[in-house]
Amino acid sequence: MHDPVLFAIPFFLLMLTIEWTAARRLAHEEAAGRAPAGAYHAPDAWTSIWMGVVSIFTSGTVNFIALLGYAALYVYVAPWQLPVGAWYTWVIGIVGVDLLYYVYHRMAHRVRLFWATHQAHHSSQYFNFATALRQKWNISGDVALRAVLPLLGVPPAVVFASFSVNLIYQFWIHTERIGKLWAPIEFVFNTPSHHRVHHGMDRQYLDKNYGGIFIVWDRLFGTFEPETFRPHYGLTKQVDTYNIWKLQTYEYVAIARDVRRAARWRDKLGYVFGPPGWRPAAERVAA
Repeated sequence: MHDPVLFAIPFFLLMLTIEWTAARRLAHEEAAGRAPAGAYHAPDAWTSIWMGVVSIFTSGTVNFIALLGYAALYVYVAPWQLPVGAWYTWVIGIVGVDLLYYVYHRMAHRVRLFWATHQAHHSSQYFNFATALRQKWNISGDVALRAVLPLLGVPPAVVFASFSVNLIYQFWIHTERIGKLWAPIEFVFNTPSHHRVHHGMDRQYLDKNYGGIFIVWDRLFGTFEPETFRPHYGLTKQVDTYNIWKLQTYEYVAIARDVRRAARWRDKLGYVFGPPGWRPAAERVAA
């Protein structure tokens, strides 16, 4: 198997270079406290790029292990095997992967342990093609969830190719250079406008628009929010560093610190499996 994402890398780099060249390069944010739309900040962009480079190797390792497990599920456990050459198998694969992406993505924003893997992608205060490359290194959670598909008879090759299509699609929606598109497209598909909302740290935009390719999941499950103003990007509590190791591990360290100081097992579990920002009731009352 050849991962389609690897063949898309030259396209990613070309589009990033074009956008970066067209953008106003900033050494510091403007006096108003925000960079203009579509801006690049070189240290931030290079941080995103290097996080993407490392993710190629970490994701490749996990995906290789997952391939063995998917093959075993498909051959020995699935009640039937869908033919890899049938058009409907690919429809099931692409739509199924996107639905599972929505489920895991929503979990990653609502369960702190999963958020620890995902928050690195949201850590940039800029929104551009470089941000799309700011990928997490631990993909074990969504890989485990996608095992549902080979368990239901979707060939492993279709599962992996569908996920690659999903990932490639999401590159182009990380930009401020594209406004709102034709209404039917905005209604069905995830677009730059919808994804800008997802990366916004504003209260109105928090935990919205989880879809990968299709935004219809958000419309169906009540997590859709239209873009009504330009978002402020990044985390609600910014991690002001360009150290890629710290950006990937920051939340894991914070979880360990909170668990260590918690006296009750109920609170320890809350810090791990509660939503980001969860605190024991006594602390919430005191605040």
